[in-house]
Amino acid sequence: MTSEHSAPGETSRLAVAKTCKLYLGGAFPRSESGRVYPVRGADGALLANAALASRKDVRDAVAAARKAFPGWAGATAYNRGQVLFRIAEVLEGRRAQFAAEVAAAEGIGADAAGRAVDASIDRVVWFAGWTDKISTVLGGANPVAGPYFSFSVPEPTGVVGVLAPQESSLLGLVSVLAPVLATGCTAVVITSAERPLPAVALAEVLATSDVPAGAANLLTGLAAELGPWLASHADVNALDLTGADPELRPELERAAAGTVTRVLRAPRGEPDWTAAPGLERLRACTELKTVWHPIGT
Repeated sequence: MTSEHSAPGETSRLAVAKTCKLYLGGAFPRSESGRVYPVRGADGALLANAALASRKDVRDAVAAARKAFPGWAGATAYNRGQVLFRIAEVLEGRRAQFAAEVAAAEGIGADAAGRAVDASIDRVVWFAGWTDKISTVLGGANPVAGPYFSFSVPEPTGVVGVLAPQESSLLGLVSVLAPVLATGCTAVVITSAERPLPAVALAEVLATSDVPAGAANLLTGLAAELGPWLASHADVNALDLTGADPELRPELERAAAGTVTRVLRAPRGEPDWTAAPGLERLRACTELKTVWHPIGT
């Protein structure tokens, strides 16, 4: 008997099953709870067992993101753009793997999955190009009456909690993660619960793409369980509710209000992730610092 891993005449062998872990602080730990849950493809077939993150994992991820924030926010815009472009390069090199992951997760054909991967790569490149333009476009000089000049400069807001889209396992994920990194913020992302495997593969790309440890943290698990802990965490500065269920959103907004966390509300309906992105997510991850200075001194 032969298999796809055996040459004619050789005995068959089992494929090496993938061990899915969290991506936290630049490492790949199992959930501290030891829990896992089955991940099934669109056809119902068992694909893998994914780590089921816990409250402690959320706390550890936020701590890692906070620790990484000064270094990542202090990097030059050029450097951040190069790191994002490196992510796109590695994605390009693993295109076939990601296309297979997306096809299995979303139940779409090979051509459609390939287009989704290509769009994901292009999306990362698009945000990479924005890193050195954010200050110019979102900031500016302010008109004042008097011997002063005044200007506003966008700065990264800090640690951003992200509930990733549930349906778009890769393109939606990179569309919400890339702007966080482009602005100099650090991210804690709760991935799609039913379709986490493309996110697990993306974590491997992040780990080999010069992204500083802790700048991006990906947790697999249930948004209903993890979302409230992320939203109420006092060290989270902004919260993206894109992937939250409509029933869960009010609870998360109330939890975020308790720590005065900025909230990017989820769009109505399922977003069209293939559409060209705008500046909304970049704005949501920045805060304006306005400086006044006397003229002539």
